Amino acid sequence: MTDARIRTSAQLIVDAAQTHRRGLLRAALGGSALAATGLGAPGVLAQAKPYQGTTLNVACWSSTYPKLLGDYLPEFTERTGIKVNYDTPGFPVYNQRADLELSTKGSAFDVLNITFIFTSRWIGAGWFTPLDEFINNPAKTPADWDFADFIPGAVQPMRDRKGAVYGIPWVTDAFMSGASRFDLFKAAGLGLPDTFEEMERSLATVHKKDNVPAFLTENHWGWTFIPFIHGFGGNVFRNPPDDLMPALDTPEVAEAAEFFARIVNTYGPEGASGYTYDQTNEALRAGRANYSVNNQVFLALLAGEGSKVTNTSAFGLFPKGPKGRFPGIASHAWGIPTGSKNKDAGWEFIKWAMSKDVLNRMTRQHGLGSVTRRSVLEAPAYREKMVVNGYDLGKIFLDTLAFADQGHMKYRTVHVYPQANAQINQAMGRVVSGQMKAKESFALAQTNTIADLRRAGVRF
Repeated sequence: MTDARIRTSAQLIVDAAQTHRRGLLRAALGGSALAATGLGAPGVLAQAKPYQGTTLNVACWSSTYPKLLGDYLPEFTERTGIKVNYDTPGFPVYNQRADLELSTKGSAFDVLNITFIFTSRWIGAGWFTPLDEFINNPAKTPADWDFADFIPGAVQPMRDRKGAVYGIPWVTDAFMSGASRFDLFKAAGLGLPDTFEEMERSLATVHKKDNVPAFLTENHWGWTFIPFIHGFGGNVFRNPPDDLMPALDTPEVAEAAEFFARIVNTYGPEGASGYTYDQTNEALRAGRANYSVNNQVFLALLAGEGSKVTNTSAFGLFPKGPKGRFPGIASHAWGIPTGSKNKDAGWEFIKWAMSKDVLNRMTRQHGLGSVTRRSVLEAPAYREKMVVNGYDLGKIFLDTLAFADQGHMKYRTVHVYPQANAQINQAMGRVVSGQMKAKESFALAQTNTIADLRRAGVRF
C-alpha cells in the first residue's frame, strides 16, 4: 500500500496512487503470490517466540499509513517470528478482491482492512471476528495497549448494534476546508467562510484574483457533495439504517445540488468537474486553485514538502448550511476475517500495527498526519508538526470528529450505500455538466436507486 524518505503523510497519499502493487494471494482472484516480508529471527531465539514459523496474509488499500507500515514489518517479524505476506493495491481493486474473498468466508486472509462503506455488509454478514475477546483478555492484550485511547468517533462505525467491536481504526477521514491562497482572502478583508452563504460570497470576491480560480474539489460527488445535502436538510435515505427508502427527490437535495453545481462551475478552473483527488491536490499545491473542501489528509498537502503555497495556506472546519454543519467522517480499520486460521497471530499484528510506539514513531519520523489515538494527537511532537501558519490541524481534526455524534454518517455504512453512491455520482455529474436540472436529475437518481436496492433485496 516504500523507502525511508521522510515526507509528510499527505504527500505519501499521492505517491501511493502511483505505486505498483505487489501481487495478491493466488487464492484471491488469481493474482500472483505475495513475497513473504520480514527478517527471520535468530535460531537461538526461536523457542521464545510462540508464533515462530507462522505466516500471515494481510491486505489493505493503498494509503499513507499502510505504505509506511510496510517499512516497519521486519521488526514485527523479528519480535514475534511471524512473517507477513503484505499487499496494498488501489482502493477499488482492494475492495473488489476483499468483498469476493469475504463473501466465500475463505481463509486466504488473516487480517484485512474493513472499508468504511462496506462496514454494514461485511460486519453485518458475520464476515469479521468480534475483537472484544482479544481486547478484554489481559493474557492477549496488556492494559497499557489502552483501547480506550482510540477516539470514540473513529471506533463507532466498527461496532455492531450490540456494541461489539470488529475493527481497530487506522485512519479517519475528516472533511474540512482549506485555502491555498488565503492571502487573497485577507487582502479582501475576509476570513475562511463559516457558512454556505459566506462561502459563496467569499468565492465571488476572490475569484480570479491573481488569476487564481476560487474553488476546486474532487469529483467523487458521492463523498464531496453529501455534506451539502445534509447542510440543506436533506438525506440520502429516509432514516438509515432502519428505513432505507432513498430520499434523493426532495427539495432539499435539489437545492443542495443547485448550490454545489453553481460553486463548481462558477468559481472552478476550466474542466473543474473532471478533477480527481490527486489532480485537485496538485492544482491546490501549485496555487492554481484557492479554496477547497476535502479530507484533512489531502488538504494537509498544502503545507507539505514541494508545495508552493505553504506560507499562504489556511485551514478550518467545513462550513455549515442552513440546517447545520455536517462534515463527512469515515473510518477504515484493521479486522480479522472469520475464515482466518491464525486469529491470535492476526491480533498480534493489529496490536503491533496500532501500538502507541509504532504510531508515535510514524508521526515523528514521517509526519504521519491522520492518527486515531488521542494520546498521539495530543503529544507535543505531533502538535508541533500539525500547526501550520497558526492553524492547528490536529484540533480541527478532533473538532470535526466530534460531529460524528450527530449520526449523519449512518447513510454511508448501510449495506446498499454503494448502489446509492453510484447513482449520486451520476446525478451530480449530469447537473454539473448541464445535461439536466437538479430536480430532474435527482428524481431520476431516486427511481434508479430504488430499482437497484430492490434488486439487492431491500423491501420498502
